[in-house]
Amino acid sequence: MTTAVKKTVVVLGASTNPERYSNKVVVSLLEHGYEVIPVNPAGPVICGLQAVKDLAAVKQPVHTLTMYINPERSSALHDEIITLNPGRVIFNPGTENPALAALCREHGIKTLEACTLVMLKTEQF
Repeated sequence: MTTAVKKTVVVLGASTNPERYSNKVVVSLLEHGYEVIPVNPAGPVICGLQAVKDLAAVKQPVHTLTMYINPERSSALHDEIITLNPGRVIFNPGTENPALAALCREHGIKTLEACTLVMLKTEQF
């Protein structure tokens, strides 16, 4: 019998505040059975998970990187994002970054401008 491997999702900009979408998405991803790695420079515990301080701390293959930081901050992380080499990057509303998206696609990383929460609720994730 084989055990299904959980897909890893990195939440860049995860928050401890349950009112923020970046916190709600951690909860929803966990409810849907994903392995979640919250990224927050302060390194707090988020939804029972120890956050990592940066993308360099993520050592396993990543199915999806979902963005919850503004374009100015994400532009500064372009090298780390390309090195992480996720299967796809989701730019949630307010995080759209056309230049970073183009760079990702140049490196074979699929990009989407979408809402991760909506994708999960509508089974499109």
